Amino acid sequence: MTQLHHALLFLASLLLFCPPTWQQFHHPQRISSIDLAALLDIKNSLTDLSSHAGTNFFSTWDLSAPDPCSSFAGVTCSVEPRSVSGQRVTTLTLGTGLSDSPGLSGSLSPSISNLTELTQLILFSGIVIGPIPSQLNSLKNLRVISLTKNRLTGAIPETLLTLPNLHTLDLSCNQLAGPVADLSGLTKLRVLVLASNRLYGDLPELPAQLLHLDLKNNGLSGTLPNRMPLTLRYLSASMNSMWGPLNGLESLSELVYLDLSMNRFSGTIPPSLFRPSLSSMLLQRNNLSGGVPPSLLPNPSSPPSISVSSYGSGSIVDLSHNFLTGDISSVLAGVETLFLNNNLLVGPVPEEYVNSVYSGSTKTLYLQHNYITRFPLEPGSVLPSRRPFAWLTIAWCHGWG
Repeated sequence: MTQLHHALLFLASLLLFCPPTWQQFHHPQRISSIDLAALLDIKNSLTDLSSHAGTNFFSTWDLSAPDPCSSFAGVTCSVEPRSVSGQRVTTLTLGTGLSDSPGLSGSLSPSISNLTELTQLILFSGIVIGPIPSQLNSLKNLRVISLTKNRLTGAIPETLLTLPNLHTLDLSCNQLAGPVADLSGLTKLRVLVLASNRLYGDLPELPAQLLHLDLKNNGLSGTLPNRMPLTLRYLSASMNSMWGPLNGLESLSELVYLDLSMNRFSGTIPPSLFRPSLSSMLLQRNNLSGGVPPSLLPNPSSPPSISVSSYGSGSIVDLSHNFLTGDISSVLAGVETLFLNNNLLVGPVPEEYVNSVYSGSTKTLYLQHNYITRFPLEPGSVLPSRRPFAWLTIAWCHGWG
């Protein structure tokens, strides 16, 4: 037998006892067959609305591609396979998110739940319909769920509220309906955005370490929870039907943004909310009463040696269209945009407000429709020309005096 025959016989024996797998030829970095099948189901359940314009988000989702982990748009896999089954999908982003893209249509496939190593699930704006798959509770590694600006319907699956590592849940701008279930079990949740849906009922108990809560433009009712997360920095529940006092906000010393406008809250505004560190306070169009404190209180989270500062650039306070009474306090002088109009405030306007407008600290000042007796501006005085908007609103107010 010739040397050539020996070589051919050796190669044949290798092929017989060690046959190459399909993945060795086609997937140098193998993706899990389970994940690949899940991606196929996801692709089949969605359609790119911009495909008629010559672009298609799923054009790179070619199942015969050598390495889906590097070629599929919106797909990121683990760096190293955790098992012999191959690389696992860790991030799934559906849609381009471009401003000129109409997004995707269709529905969310329950097969997403087979991507068990997934840490981020993102769906950009489009017209995806139907419910959020309840099976997502099997994704124990999920840290981010963002399914915004689509037409998702049904209730928020209670199964989502058992995800142990969830950090961010954003389901805003959909058509989700029903009450909000108890969220206190999401111990790692920091960001919760459920704005612009059709949610109703009372606000449930919230996770203790929550930083950002946005519930605006729903049908929520009832009062604020007695125990609000002390870590909250952003709180918005505007355009709902909530009522009752604001006592639950007294201890929220970390708040920098508060918007409870267009509800039915009543009672007095906690004095602790009048502080420069809370640079955006929007409480307009409620039934709030009482007055504005005569002086700023120190931030309870600041050391005693730090003096009370003043409001700065970008600050906004809107207390308009309530039933506030008493003298106009100078405590809000220096706020860049201030609305105190349409209340029951009385007496003269403190000189600090005019000084703040002259210095440029205050750019917008609305005081009209109160019971103002005097505005400390000499007849014929003209405010700086660079402040025409402030001049118009103050002049109108002065005319009412």
